[in-house]
Amino acid sequence: MREELHDVRLRVNGTTHEVRVPARRLLSDALRHDLGLTGTHVGCEHGVCGACTILVDGAPARACLMLAVAAADLELTTVEGLTEEDGSLSPVQQAFVECHGLQCGFCTAGFLTTITAGLRDNPHPTHDEAREMVAGNLCRCTGYQNIVKAVERAAELGA
Repeated sequence: MREELHDVRLRVNGTTHEVRVPARRLLSDALRHDLGLTGTHVGCEHGVCGACTILVDGAPARACLMLAVAAADLELTTVEGLTEEDGSLSPVQQAFVECHGLQCGFCTAGFLTTITAGLRDNPHPTHDEAREMVAGNLCRCTGYQNIVKAVERAAELGA
């Protein structure tokens, strides 16, 4: 028996895409495999690590926990969509570079999207608020100190 495919309209990074997906296709898989947006990483496949975090209508969401069919007609922003209109780095991306907020880079996309939304909600976080902002994302390499510094630097840059 063949699995039924569904036509889904995904609006990703300002562009509308039509995809045909099985009902149980995860949004992370649709982004990576159907649209070729490989910046959204899949680490744990249980919504724990945060590597797959994207913005759904501006709010952070785990793409590994959401079905592609459920994302129809929502505004999705992946790490590829965080750059400025002229192609330059966003303040959050620039802060990660300046503060050495990454090592292996696997978790970075999830941090960038999470911090982008966090600074939109709280543009001037205290040190403790910056730490809390990234608490839901896991990093095995950095020890988080430079990631927190990047949050603070991004706030200074006006993220």
